[in-house]
Amino acid sequence: MNNKTHEEGNRSQNAIHGRKPQHPVRNKKYETAAAAAEAVLCEGTACYTAHWGKLSAAEAQDRCNENGGNLATVKSEEEARHVQQALAQLLKTKAPLEAKMGKFWIGLQREKGKCTYHDLPMKGFSWVGGGEDTAYTNWYKESKSSCIFKRCVSLILDLSLTPHPSHLPRWHESPCGTPDAPGNSIEGFLCKFNFKGMCSPLALGGPGQVTYTTPFQATTSSLKVVPFASVANVACGDEAERKSYYFLCKEQGAGIFHWGSSGPLCVSPKYGCSFSNGGCQQHCFEGGDGSFRCGCRPGFRLLDDLVTCASRNPCSINPCTGGGMCHPVAHSENYTCHCPSGYQLDSSQVHCVDIDECQDSPCAQECINTPGGFQCACWVGYQSSGPKKEACKDVDECAAAQSPCAQDCTNTDGSFYCSCKAGYAVSGEDSNQCEDIDECSDSRGSPCDTLCFNTEGSFSCGCPPGWELAPNGVSCSRGTVSSEPPTWPPQKEVKEDRKGSAMPSTEKPSSPRGSDDVSKGAYTTGGPYLESDNPITYVPPEISVPSSASELGTHLPTTPGYSKPTVEGSMAAHTESDADGQKLLLFYILGSVVAILLLLALALGVLAYRKRRAKKEEIKEKKPQNAADSYSWVPERPESRALENQYSPIPGTDC
Repeated sequence: MNNKTHEEGNRSQNAIHGRKPQHPVRNKKYETAAAAAEAVLCEGTACYTAHWGKLSAAEAQDRCNENGGNLATVKSEEEARHVQQALAQLLKTKAPLEAKMGKFWIGLQREKGKCTYHDLPMKGFSWVGGGEDTAYTNWYKESKSSCIFKRCVSLILDLSLTPHPSHLPRWHESPCGTPDAPGNSIEGFLCKFNFKGMCSPLALGGPGQVTYTTPFQATTSSLKVVPFASVANVACGDEAERKSYYFLCKEQGAGIFHWGSSGPLCVSPKYGCSFSNGGCQQHCFEGGDGSFRCGCRPGFRLLDDLVTCASRNPCSINPCTGGGMCHPVAHSENYTCHCPSGYQLDSSQVHCVDIDECQDSPCAQECINTPGGFQCACWVGYQSSGPKKEACKDVDECAAAQSPCAQDCTNTDGSFYCSCKAGYAVSGEDSNQCEDIDECSDSRGSPCDTLCFNTEGSFSCGCPPGWELAPNGVSCSRGTVSSEPPTWPPQKEVKEDRKGSAMPSTEKPSSPRGSDDVSKGAYTTGGPYLESDNPITYVPPEISVPSSASELGTHLPTTPGYSKPTVEGSMAAHTESDADGQKLLLFYILGSVVAILLLLALALGVLAYRKRRAKKEEIKEKKPQNAADSYSWVPERPESRALENQYSPIPGTDC
């Protein structure tokens, strides 16, 4: 930036407002970057600046914001061409660079965790300066749907080539960078500044130069339109006789911006209309004394500056922006702007902005605002319904062809939950699986009084030999002996008795089992959760204990539901059962003692063998080695010690 020009511009503004010139306090960090490389382009009611600088996206936004702007938007193909022209100016400030891809930050960013709209054109990104989303996009490649970090967008282009109008810069999304690591290939950034109006460039009718200083501290001599509140420094004449004039772009009326000067500047009778058409926009008419004046074509009128021409039809240049249409007022130079559906006029009454329909909550669940309209969306677990898909209905996940649950599925409003049948518990990462509950290992205690057997989805109780499962299926009672002869197979009446509700007491026969069931070690089991009323009988390997020599040849095999016939009375049967139980208990005790003694004898034998072997090894190590060590000696005979063993080796020989 030219410091002298900047100070002169400040002096002109101070003079206009009746203030004394002051030396402004400047941001040296920003001034260095801006002065080193800056390109300015103004179109419509906005100006774009392009800057060199390896900065993070946050730092670039701060630089733009220091002078009242934001990182540039690219909301339409027309705006993309404006940005491209600014970049083309910037590339001319440096010598041709080597072929490489450079990136320049723009104001499109997506916050951490906001990637739910990945299917929309903007991919969940929004402009840092606010405003509506746009339908125009120009992605370089498919953006990532990651929500872990904040993402920012830059324009990517080949720095060795001049930007071509048919190849607009593409959008490239990446991490936003940090002050120490701004990002790969980041070369600069673009800013955008919006204004309420613009002035036309000052026209010179003779030799001279105009320098504009904009409110965002950019200084340039070539602008298509000049932003409101800019200062123009006009230098007329030759270098020796140069005179300077200062003008300020001010608002003369509603939507009318003017420099406050009339007639062409730097006019000279020497040149007349021959120099730049006398500074006139359309026609220049010379007088006989070297003077001249400006005129307009039919259908136009000369404005107050006596240089610029305006159409008598106020809508000839369509002053309405944002898609609005201009409608002239009859018999007047006024006009009104009409916006398309989904848009409305802002405070300027000439620019159309998007209406956020979502503020009126038109959707049942979620509303997504779009340019000129909106879209309804449903939460997870719901699907769109209705003629315009504005309503949401619950999705019955349990009615799907493949249920998400292993056993029972219950649909809820917007979701579902899984449950399991009795005897199972919910498991799995998503709580959609079922695993068997081991009731026998319950920390609160076993559900059975004696023996407990876990089964798939349930359990059953059992009793030791000589006991029967009680009607409650949990406790055990002493077995009884039937005095009637057994029948096989069991009669139907017996099964019906067992299934009946009236259960016999322990003093009467409760089953056709006799005392043999007890002596054979039969376990009678049952469980309160079994569907069958018949108790299950678990029969371990049979152990027959003969009580006498005559019993060895008369032992009968035990058959489920069969009892050994007895001719004794009920009391004799009980006595015999008790005697058999005592014998069986004594047999178990004696067998255990014998097993322990055998194990002890075996251990002692192994220990004695190891000691003997160790002693032989010790003697062998102490004995001197000679050639005879590999032979066996025959024990000496006590009755003839003088005789030599014929197999003994002869000293001094090999055999």
